[in-house]
Amino acid sequence: MHSRPDDWDEHWTAYARAAEQNPAQAYRRRLVVDILRSHDEHALERILDVGSGTGALAAELRRAIPAADIVGLELSREGIERARQAVPEATFVQRDLLRDSEIEPRLRGWATAAVCSEVLEHVDEPRRLLQAVVPYLAPGCRLVVTAPGGPMSAFDRAIGHRRHFTPHALRRLLEDSGFRVQWTRRSGFPFFNLYRLVVIARGERLARDVHAAEETRPTVAVAVMSAFDRLFRFNLDRTPFGWQIMALATLDRPG
Repeated sequence: MHSRPDDWDEHWTAYARAAEQNPAQAYRRRLVVDILRSHDEHALERILDVGSGTGALAAELRRAIPAADIVGLELSREGIERARQAVPEATFVQRDLLRDSEIEPRLRGWATAAVCSEVLEHVDEPRRLLQAVVPYLAPGCRLVVTAPGGPMSAFDRAIGHRRHFTPHALRRLLEDSGFRVQWTRRSGFPFFNLYRLVVIARGERLARDVHAAEETRPTVAVAVMSAFDRLFRFNLDRTPFGWQIMALATLDRPG
């Protein structure tokens, strides 16, 4: 168990700008959008963003799939406020899925597609969180999941990572939570892995630098982020070696 409860209001106050400029976040958003857009438009009428943070993914979904209705579920009040400013066309609901059992009637069985991106590594009980999502999903809803793989860095621990995943571990978690897994895979080799090695090497210094530089991003850091953003265009999205773990699952039973 994680010894110190996470403060997500503090997290988004400290790291929101860094997250927005993180090329790994942009890479993941592209992967998610590409997976969703590989399905017919009817399946994308209503998209649920589980752990919507400050709305960056919702904004990308809005641009890529403008006809979709988007609802984000987020624990943090700070995240909700930032998301509503960033994507006023979407709906954001503050919800602790590990504690709140009540669901607005209009959202029960609502989602025809859902995304849970970089969330499961932050919770002590990921199976319980996934099961709490089920009542929001329509029968046949497709769920896209992203989770970190590879070694964990000091920075990962500083922002609340409990675990990293393998494709097998993510598949088992989804199946145990009531989903039928269509596939799991690794993405991101070689440049996402290289980026992660830089994060691991920087360790605790990265956490301090990101926090200290929230208002003024160093020129060197901006240049490095920009370089990785360009390199990520050459990542392999399906590879045995990538440290970005992806999954596509469908709801195995009605919520």
